[in-house]
Amino acid sequence: MTISKDEQKTLAARTAVDTLIKEGAIFSGMKIGLGTGSTAMPAVRRLSERISDGTIQDVKAVATSFQTELACEEYGIPIYTLNDKIIGGCLDLAIDGADEIDRQNCLIKGGGAALLREKIIAYNAAAFVIVADESKAVETLGTGFALPVEIIPGARVPVVKKLESLGASCVLREGVKKAGPVITDNGNMILDCTWKKPVNPSEMEEKINSITGVVECGFFTFVKPSVFIAHSDGTVERR
Repeated sequence: MTISKDEQKTLAARTAVDTLIKEGAIFSGMKIGLGTGSTAMPAVRRLSERISDGTIQDVKAVATSFQTELACEEYGIPIYTLNDKIIGGCLDLAIDGADEIDRQNCLIKGGGAALLREKIIAYNAAAFVIVADESKAVETLGTGFALPVEIIPGARVPVVKKLESLGASCVLREGVKKAGPVITDNGNMILDCTWKKPVNPSEMEEKINSITGVVECGFFTFVKPSVFIAHSDGTVERR
């Protein structure tokens, strides 16, 4: 039996949520950051199902995007911010998807243009979990899927020059069904960057984030997640 990419995403999300509940990593009363995108949404949905069936209760969610906020509203999951006193600036767990995952569990995220909020939440969580289909597992980062870099619009030209000096080819992300560039939930623009040769993602994360005018980049290397990867044969690999 071979399952599709969408079925893999759902399988990874359901397996991760159910496993984490069984292991006590998801528990009643916890504070959980919820990610954005086509793999994170099945995880949000599965979490809502386990709340509805009474397995867990009183979950407090912090969303990484407007998409996730709307999903939480639809599923009846209470939404807070990191600044709310009940959250206190830290989370028990963050669960999200990824665009690329290397063998060291370093990531590229931000295909949905939510990388800034995703990183704020991931880097302020006691545990970080990624769910993905098998196509997201790669040998190197940045040479296949483009690295998103969120930038201040007024700094676009100098930032592009700095990124090019680091060996990147940069493309300003254009909107779909919208004239002009993508504008993030934070009012910024996205540069999609690729390299011809593999780079060290940890070093590059620091270098890119040191550029004046860069808000955040999509390399996630400072906090290593636990990863659930679903395969086309219906198995789920845990890294």
